[in-house]
Amino acid sequence: MKRLIRYACVTVVMAAAALGLRPAMAADTIKVAYIDPFSGPFASGGDEFLKVFAYILQKVNADGGALGRTFELVPFDDKLQPAEALIALKSAVDQNIPFVMSCTGSNVGSALVEGVAKNNARNPDHRVLYLNCGALATELTNEKCDFWQFRFSGNVEMRAAARVKALPSTVKKVYLLNQDYLFGQSIQHDTRKYLKELRPDIEIVGDELMPFGKVQDFSSYIEKIRASGAQSVITGNYNRDLNLLIKAGVDAGLDVRFDTYLAHLIGGPTAIGAAGENRLSTITEFHPNVPVELNKPEALAFVEAWRANHETDFSEVPFLTMFQMLSRAIDKAGSTDPLKVALALEGMQATDLVGSPVEMRKQDHQLLMPFYAATFTKGVKFDSEKTGFGWKTDFIATSKDLTLPTTCKMKRPAS
Repeated sequence: MKRLIRYACVTVVMAAAALGLRPAMAADTIKVAYIDPFSGPFASGGDEFLKVFAYILQKVNADGGALGRTFELVPFDDKLQPAEALIALKSAVDQNIPFVMSCTGSNVGSALVEGVAKNNARNPDHRVLYLNCGALATELTNEKCDFWQFRFSGNVEMRAAARVKALPSTVKKVYLLNQDYLFGQSIQHDTRKYLKELRPDIEIVGDELMPFGKVQDFSSYIEKIRASGAQSVITGNYNRDLNLLIKAGVDAGLDVRFDTYLAHLIGGPTAIGAAGENRLSTITEFHPNVPVELNKPEALAFVEAWRANHETDFSEVPFLTMFQMLSRAIDKAGSTDPLKVALALEGMQATDLVGSPVEMRKQDHQLLMPFYAATFTKGVKFDSEKTGFGWKTDFIATSKDLTLPTTCKMKRPAS
């Protein structure tokens, strides 16, 4: 039975809603179905993103929303399972919600790209637009690209280019450890590609794919890393998989760098603590100290207002960019019709929170955006998760730097 697991509204603040209940929503709002894990081992990420979107929509709605209407989120729990995500998609279509958003899991993202495309072909009067805010596998805007998907987060290839460029010159031996599903496989492929192109002096002394979300004890992986002689573990693991890996390494006294793709997400700083000083790094769209480093007072005020009521970092600037661009596209289209909004989004140029240029590339619907390589260290204005350590930028890859070729051959709708 198709069941709405969690349903809440976001206007100026996130309304508290009982699990499984459907509060009435104002008729004049623009609804966005938000499909992410709110139960299971990765629920902490979904719950954190709900708070982030509540904060973002305070700003976007206060700035006028779109067509003079405010945005509401309608969250659905997919448990990070593609089948559950497709059930949620059907529920969103049945409720005539024009926009569907998902921020976690390339397995889910791949299913939604296909599911939305099939729905729109079969039900032209009930089309939806898929706003991809975190399914990162490069393939989703290459061979799996689709007109109805817009990715508002950098893909794996963009991150891999920044990740490898930012590696210290002293690193000569690396161990690759990634999750065995589409995202982890994409990380593995693109990391190897850019190590070969940009750092041929580095030897890959281990390369492993691990079960996604199922490993409880990482001690065997830690011992293999130790035995390999690696100086750095390069990993796309995130949330509970990354946190358990790092904790196991700390507990075992493993003396390596953790050069990650996503250690800035919730729990990463806490998992490593003081042991991560100057040897934990991440590739991120933003971190709280960027406005300080770039002297951006407006962005700094945005960060400080978040931190006044939250104990986690705000790093999700592309989420803000997404709603700002969506608002502009709806206003330009004069409608929430998914086709008109899609055409308005194509090629749209904007600036992000710190004024960096971004663009929604028409060719593959991939947002072109900057990334920051950052190290976990002392002596920064804002620490992370009350650890006493925070992120400091080592390297900035601009959107121009990360405008990489695409293999997308998009089929466009006739009308």
